[in-house]
Amino acid sequence: MRILVLLIALAVTNVAHAGGVERLKAFVAGAKTAESDFTQTVSDRSGRVTQQASGKMRFARPGKFRWDYVAPYSQVIVSDGVKLWLYDADLDQVTVKSLGDAMAGTPAALLAGDNAIEKYFTLKNAATASGLEWLEATPKNRDTTFERIRMGFKGDVLAQMELFDFFGQRTVLKLNGLTRNPVIAPAYFTFIPPKGADVIGD
Repeated sequence: MRILVLLIALAVTNVAHAGGVERLKAFVAGAKTAESDFTQTVSDRSGRVTQQASGKMRFARPGKFRWDYVAPYSQVIVSDGVKLWLYDADLDQVTVKSLGDAMAGTPAALLAGDNAIEKYFTLKNAATASGLEWLEATPKNRDTTFERIRMGFKGDVLAQMELFDFFGQRTVLKLNGLTRNPVIAPAYFTFIPPKGADVIGD
């Protein structure tokens, strides 16, 4: 009986102290779709805030995602798993790209990619801070925008991402009210350029 009690206690301890890497793997395995409001803050090398934005994001694995920026400007980033559209309402311009391997090593690969995360990233647990369990993901392909990405989990819920680029900039994405596995209409992951918009790319 004592052995059984010890085993149960050990199992509970392991769950209670699951690190950020384990949280990410559980999140990827358990969240086929997700949606959340977000705020985005960009700081330069000296820590000065250079940009703030907010909006709503949705994703459906594998490879489908949509980021709607609503403030301070309107911008949409959409992927149907094959093509990627970037629409800037102020410029009335649409950029179209083939998704291909462009997603590898990006935050989108961590959020909306398939289960092969470690094919594209080296993952390691980081210290718990601000009530969140953190991990650090370093892209294996160095030909990417970001040098490293940190993800913070509150329990099983992804709460924050920190993106560090090669120019010393730090982008903080805070997810507010993330919902796992909502029903999302396929139309959210398609994009038809507005009539008259300039379309650049594929």
